[in-house]
Amino acid sequence: MKLIVGLGNPGRKYVGTRHNVGWEVLAGLARQCGGGIPRERFQGEVVEVDIGGQRVLLLCPLTYMNCSGASVQPARDFHKIENGELIVVCDDFNLSLAKLRFRPRGSAGGQKGLQNIIQRLGTEEFPRLRIGIGSPPPNWEAANFVLSKFTEDERKSMDVTVATAVQALRDWVSHGIEFCMNQYNCI
Repeated sequence: MKLIVGLGNPGRKYVGTRHNVGWEVLAGLARQCGGGIPRERFQGEVVEVDIGGQRVLLLCPLTYMNCSGASVQPARDFHKIENGELIVVCDDFNLSLAKLRFRPRGSAGGQKGLQNIIQRLGTEEFPRLRIGIGSPPPNWEAANFVLSKFTEDERKSMDVTVATAVQALRDWVSHGIEFCMNQYNCI
């Protein structure tokens, strides 16, 4: 089994915000793969899907972004998933809008949800897919920016990026991280 985690914040007011792009990608993946109604487990919403004959657990933590590890670690441990079979999908304001970046491991790079997962798992050795949400405008605090909604033009770009990320995750399940880095990091 593989585990794909999409980071975001629960609640109506966060729907469509930059910080919830991880959830958007998992929702698209669940729809495309015929996932059923999400169940609440591991302090998150969980859907099990089949991708190319591989069982995949999709997890959206309901713990709020900064405590995502409290959901990810129990799910990983319960299903005995190796760190290389887990990928975290999150926003990144250090990447240009709509840019995808796969990494096999690494630091949190300022992403608080990712930082909490690293702390809870005790390692940086797991793949991640970062999705560029653009940089905060001058005089904006990063926290306010990530909780803001995309402009109409940005939303059009992000809709394409979310669809691309869904396909990219299917490729990760079937072909692995190196394939995805070569295919998607240059787009």
